[in-house]
Amino acid sequence: MFLDLRLTKINPNMSFAVVECVYMQPGSKIKPGDKLFDVSVDLSAGFSQYCPPISYFRIVSREHAWAKELLVSPGTNLNVGELLAMCSSIDDQVGEGATRPLRVTTAGIAHHASMWSANSQ
Repeated sequence: MFLDLRLTKINPNMSFAVVECVYMQPGSKIKPGDKLFDVSVDLSAGFSQYCPPISYFRIVSREHAWAKELLVSPGTNLNVGELLAMCSSIDDQVGEGATRPLRVTTAGIAHHASMWSANSQ
């Protein structure tokens, strides 16, 4: 079965994200817990001035798969729902077939913690 990896809505206020880092490579085996992408989201419109305006998130696999096609690179701007990569549940799968979403977890990461300060109130 083919598996698609799309940018999901991480926060209710987001409409797009920027790919910051790509960890997967076409042809590589993906295991649960493997890092796939880091993305940044501009949240300045929806949060207090005391929160950093950019938040960073890591997309991590929750299942075994094989990376087939990588559709983005660092610096790519993506709208919610856009395709990041295509994977497969079988290593040598080719052609076309049924598709379902790759199961992933998205977690916030403290990328620029030095921007935060107790004195910035």
